[in-house]
Amino acid sequence: MSGMNKRKALILIPSGGDLPLAEPAGVASVSIGFYLVELAEVLRRFQDTHEFTLATPDGSVPQLDINGTALPYHALADLAATTGQARQLQAAAEFDLAAYRDRYATLAARRENELRLLERHLGQVELSAVLPGTDKDAAALHPELAARLSRMPRHTYLSARQIVERHRDPADDFDLAGFDFVHAPGGHAPMISFRDDPWVGEILHTLRDNGVLISLICHAPVILTSTRFRIDRDGNPYELADNPFAGTTVSTVPQAAERAAEDYGYLHVPGKQTRLTYYIDEALEQAGIHNLHKPNPASVEVHHEPTTNVLSTNGPQGVDALADQIDKLISAPATPGQQR
Repeated sequence: MSGMNKRKALILIPSGGDLPLAEPAGVASVSIGFYLVELAEVLRRFQDTHEFTLATPDGSVPQLDINGTALPYHALADLAATTGQARQLQAAAEFDLAAYRDRYATLAARRENELRLLERHLGQVELSAVLPGTDKDAAALHPELAARLSRMPRHTYLSARQIVERHRDPADDFDLAGFDFVHAPGGHAPMISFRDDPWVGEILHTLRDNGVLISLICHAPVILTSTRFRIDRDGNPYELADNPFAGTTVSTVPQAAERAAEDYGYLHVPGKQTRLTYYIDEALEQAGIHNLHKPNPASVEVHHEPTTNVLSTNGPQGVDALADQIDKLISAPATPGQQR
């Protein structure tokens, strides 16, 4: 499909790379970013039919989280079992990286394909630092990936404010109503740049008003806290007394998974109790957004809220199922009264 005939999709990537910590004292933050695995399948699935507009809340180039390149994240429904197995293998004194990658050759191939999608669509992004708890395979990949990123071209990312102003400018043909969907990946970066941002809130309200599908994965649903705000015609933020997104139910990262990352995952500061400044599910509940709960945090859980047209899943294990649902929802005939 030629560029002129392609439909449109907005890719809204969280910016920010330093996640604040509440504990331990003396460690202000850890290096994080967005997860490519939670974006690449959407890029792959729609690259032939859609033209992507790239954006971050502040217009800066986003930071890729090296931790999200760990091979178990590419195992989808087998995420939990593969993570446990990989942790045992990497803990062995005789751990062999080449043998490890051979064992998970299918997952390594998927990761490589996703890195090529990064090269094609996102260009040169920043890269998070290796942490003490970073997966050994991902840590070994870091130098090679840093070198690859340095050779990529730099792309331009619209800011949330630019998107709103261009949408409102009658002389500009940019129109949020013309997008089929917006997709926002997770990683921990959404905790920094997606929460309580009025310009982001204005985008989400405009998308909802025009029937555009809002696709969110893992930590990205925290973006719905921004819907408490809008931007008036003079460019001033204001808080809504009655938020139409309130009552939306989403599937997002459960607190149990965050506790695991704090206690023995890559967020853990060695020898110290490590705690985030807040948890996604609590921030959402405070904003009137409800979280689906399942006993198994690694299960694939995709949920569509038709009243606000928000589609969400709880982590990288659900990205293929999420892409399936995006395809179905944007291909379905519009219901009476729905704007498309």
